[in-house]
Amino acid sequence: MSNAASQQVSESASQRGRTRNYRDLIAWQKAMQLAKQVNLTTERFPAEERFGLTVQMRRCAVSVPSNIAEGHGRLSDRALRMFLGNARGSLFELETQILLAADLTYFKKEDADKLLSLTAEVARILNGLLRTLEVDEA
Repeated sequence: MSNAASQQVSESASQRGRTRNYRDLIAWQKAMQLAKQVNLTTERFPAEERFGLTVQMRRCAVSVPSNIAEGHGRLSDRALRMFLGNARGSLFELETQILLAADLTYFKKEDADKLLSLTAEVARILNGLLRTLEVDEA
């Protein structure tokens, strides 16, 4: 897509009340912070978890901002809502894995609390976006 065509699509989206770029979404920004924290935290997991819980958590964490970005790129509220739902599902899957890793003492309680706090914050933001999209469609 040419730069002019890309700008036109972005302008069309912003006219419907959307941000021009998914990177402007607070949900995406916070989800990126979460993905980064998950990657940094799982570096300290036991070596035998390298292909187990470490990979699972990293994939879930990356899936959250990726789904937000993909949904935004679809340029329809219905598609965005579906991808935000996928992001929310990945977020809850990640939360479960954080709880398991904490139970297995793969990281400190402070690290688990920090990740859980960030997942809760991302969930609140996603829930707000989903509510907004429901209202707009009604």
